[in-house]
Amino acid sequence: MAIKVAINGFGRIGRLVFRALVEQGLLGTTLDVVAVGDIVPADNLAYLVKYDSTQGKFNGTVSSKKSSPDKAEDDVLVINGHEILVVSAKSPAELPWAKLGVDLVIESTGLFTEAEKAKGHITAGAKKVIISAPAKGEDITVVVGVNDDKLDITKHNIISNASCTTNCLAPLV
Repeated sequence: MAIKVAINGFGRIGRLVFRALVEQGLLGTTLDVVAVGDIVPADNLAYLVKYDSTQGKFNGTVSSKKSSPDKAEDDVLVINGHEILVVSAKSPAELPWAKLGVDLVIESTGLFTEAEKAKGHITAGAKKVIISAPAKGEDITVVVGVNDDKLDITKHNIISNASCTTNCLAPLV
């Protein structure tokens, strides 16, 4: 059974995480992205996925649609036939993670880098949170290839992925 993932913050980092999942063949198999949390409308997000100024044009199909006829605007991304609900809230605790059965949130807004704030995702029903930046008060900071053997998924719920600089330099060390 696939791990249900939500990406909170679909800017540069959130979209890169998503692209990596697609390019590695993980979307809909090992990992199922069920939601994206962002204040940008779904049709704009679809455009940003399809035409990335750094990564180039997305190699796949991208569109948006309404989850129901009564919606005023599109709230679903459709990427390679995979439907992803677009949601927004001022606080992570207000997001519909329990309703969607979210196992893991990729927190990439840059706003909730303190563990106390990121815990809102767990309050909302997610089981784990990976913060895509340096954090404060996290259970562990993990740098793949450096200390990933220290990760204990039975006790670490709020995880920091360190900084992009750290992750770029880690393979050189």
